[in-house]
Amino acid sequence: MRKTAKIKPHYNQGESLSPWRESLNDIIFGSETRKGKAFDTVLSVCIILSVSVVMLESIDAIHQQYTRILDSAEWIFTVLFTVEYGLRLISVRRPWLYAKSFFGMVDLLAILPTYLIVLIPGGQGLMAIRVLRLLRIFRIFKLSEYLAEAHIMVEALTKSARKITVFLYAILMLVVVFGSLMYVVESGEAGFTSIPVSIYWAVVTLTTVGYGDISPQTPLGQLLASTIMIVGYGIIAVPTGIYSAELIKTYSRGKIRNDACPDCGETGHDFDAAFCKYCGHQLDDF
Repeated sequence: MRKTAKIKPHYNQGESLSPWRESLNDIIFGSETRKGKAFDTVLSVCIILSVSVVMLESIDAIHQQYTRILDSAEWIFTVLFTVEYGLRLISVRRPWLYAKSFFGMVDLLAILPTYLIVLIPGGQGLMAIRVLRLLRIFRIFKLSEYLAEAHIMVEALTKSARKITVFLYAILMLVVVFGSLMYVVESGEAGFTSIPVSIYWAVVTLTTVGYGDISPQTPLGQLLASTIMIVGYGIIAVPTGIYSAELIKTYSRGKIRNDACPDCGETGHDFDAAFCKYCGHQLDDF
């Protein structure tokens, strides 16, 4: 299998660091070494436990009974993530670029809310405190940096974004049309009091969710609803197919086909090759 060189992020490109910073960079940003894998594993466990603590805090019975334990655990995780964030800034080649990157912002969100909660007074700042506590849940995004296949999924999603956007635009037109028709067909007593409400019903019906809070009463309205349901079943798999196709292409890049060329019999062609790289003959599709 052909291997491709791993491209470093823009914030980690540049001149070599001092030996100890270079070693620290390999541990924190690399997962090929034993120490790097151990670091990723420990950090992943800390992230999961930290998010679990945030969730448990939202349960009143648990929060009242274990307030001190949960608060202590939260501060322990905050200190650990603060040290990690500092080590990343020290070991990276371009600290400012890392701080502005997606994962840099996630790292900052992982520690900032706990410190801000201390600075914001209680009482009038209660809602702000709740929002800050909620922000700590974004630590879950840090996990994607330590999943080996995460970048493949992100790349496939990026490549399929345009097609999915076109699909969503078509769905938007459908729900606007169906919602407007239902507003005309049904009366306000049935719940279709306005076009926006009717569009909401169309979205719920087209996605096969079907809350049942609004339902058509007339035969024509029920026929229209049945049409929307059938259309919903027909199109619900479209974005999944688009993404799956791009995911297969992305995952298969760099892999080698084992089938032989029908003309010269040579093997070892790229997975997405249409012609033989030795004789130029068209390859069979598979």
